[in-house]
Amino acid sequence: QVQLVESGGGLVQPGGSLRLSCAASRSIFSIYAMGWYRQAPGKQRELVAAITSGGRTNYADSVKGRFTISRDNAKNTVYLQINSLKPEDTAVYYCKAERGSGLYTYWGQGTQVIVSS
Repeated sequence: QVQLVESGGGLVQPGGSLRLSCAASRSIFSIYAMGWYRQAPGKQRELVAAITSGGRTNYADSVKGRFTISRDNAKNTVYLQINSLKPEDTAVYYCKAERGSGLYTYWGQGTQVIVSS
């Protein structure tokens, strides 16, 4: 079992920045791919950024250049740096750990991001 706990969400003005954190209950990054997803009201959950166990990253087109995923292996924590926030970034942001082509998948409880003036 893996527990994931997100933090760092909040209310921010357009153009602002946030750093979201996802703390894992144990050291998993060498074997798990990690992803940040978001779900806006009335919309499906979508992948915004991911990092493989080997450290390769990928991003949704809508966030490229503004979002950066990174991890600190010593702290068992994955981060999502979000810059130049837009109102359309408003959503609940979730962290996911996955390995074995989805055979093992764990989600965090989510952290709310609201972008509004």
